Formats: sequence, C-alpha cells, structure tokens
Amino acid sequence: MPQSLSPEDAQEAHIVERIYEAVIDQRLAPGAKLSEASLCTAFGVGRMRIRRCLLILASREVVELQPNRGAYVAQPSAQQAREIFEARLAIEPSLAGLAAVRVKRADVKALQSLLRKEAQAHKAANRREAIRLSGQFHVALAQVADNSVMLRIVKDLVTRSSLIIGMYGDPGFTNCRDDDHMAIVDALLAKDSGQAEQLMKAHLSHITEHLDLERQLVAPADLVSLFGEATPLLSARA
Repeated sequence: MPQSLSPEDAQEAHIVERIYEAVIDQRLAPGAKLSEASLCTAFGVGRMRIRRCLLILASREVVELQPNRGAYVAQPSAQQAREIFEARLAIEPSLAGLAAVRVKRADVKALQSLLRKEAQAHKAANRREAIRLSGQFHVALAQVADNSVMLRIVKDLVTRSSLIIGMYGDPGFTNCRDDDHMAIVDALLAKDSGQAEQLMKAHLSHITEHLDLERQLVAPADLVSLFGEATPLLSARA
C-alpha cells in the first residue's frame, strides 16, 4: 500500500505542480525570472521550501538555476528543440516497429485505456493533461518494444519535448493527436511493423510542424497575482 505524503511533501508537490502548470499553459514565459520573495508571498511559505521546489523543477529541466542570479523558467533554444525531435525521429519509429512484433493483447488493452483518457482530456480542453498523457503513451509504447536501453532514452526525450510542446505549441492544440495514436495502436494490433514505423515517423513530423520556436511569450508582471493562494498552506517559516 503506497505511503501517503507528509504535509510538507504534499505542499512542495502542490507548489511544483502549480509552477509546472503555469509553464505548460503558457502563463509563464521561457526565461521568466522566478523571484523567491514573490513565490514565498504567493504560496505563504518560507524561502527554504521555495528553494526545494525550485531544485525539483530544475531536476526536471523546467527551471534553470543561475549562480548569483536566481531561478528562471527554462528557455530551450530552437537548436535544442530540433535536436530533441531529430533524436525522437531516429529512435521511436524503429521502436514502434519492434513493438508491433512483440506486442501482447494486454499491452494493446493498456494502450487503448491511455487513448481513452487522452481523448477525454482533449474533450475537456485540458491541454496540460493531454500533453502528459501523450508523453505517457509514447513511453508505454517504448515499454512494449521491450528494450530497456531505448526506453530510458525515450523517457528522457519525452520529458524534454513535453516541455517544449507546452511552451511553443499552439495554445489551443496539444501537438499530439489522439487519432494518430489510435492508428499506431491499430498497426500494433495487426502486427504490421512497417506500418507502425511509418505512422510514428509521420506523427513525430506532424508534432514538429506545429511548434513555433520563434514565439515571444510575455512573462507576467506579478508572480503573486499569478500564484497567490487564498491562505498560507503551512507556516511561512517552513
């Protein structure tokens, strides 16, 4: 039975999720300064807790910690984004082909369950959840291929590209279409490795076509207004 989080850990998870949401929902621009003082005021906590949250976000590459300057929202360059998606194009089509050869009935059912959740997120216009589930689908597909080395690489690439999609994708579009995913699952069900590879290649190309890496997002002037909690979550001394 999973152990429940302590109040302090739950609070930090809440703050981390709020900041991550703001980045993915394009309410925080790439390169935006994350003032510790403003975040302390917004969430009603002390600097040590905010610093721990920023460290967690930095470990996920959502935030960059700059010596003597503070924390900033990550700002992936066009070159970095291109390299990440080039790597995905080099790896994931062949993984989809392997998955079509090695897939089991239980795998198909698990992928179809993910697709239903993704469709619900699209229907509810929950962009952040749709992006998360889309990334989860790509990781689950890599698991079906049963190659642990490539799986680790895909997990890293999906994490990094999900952030890029959130920052630079169309605000009304998740960039990963669930009908594309459905076609890939159909190819797996038919055990058609060639079709699975081609569909994955077309799908990843489609994602990159809907990124606007030149978009200039405007950072909010007031982090307190963006994140302000109605009441402090815990003591401000924490």
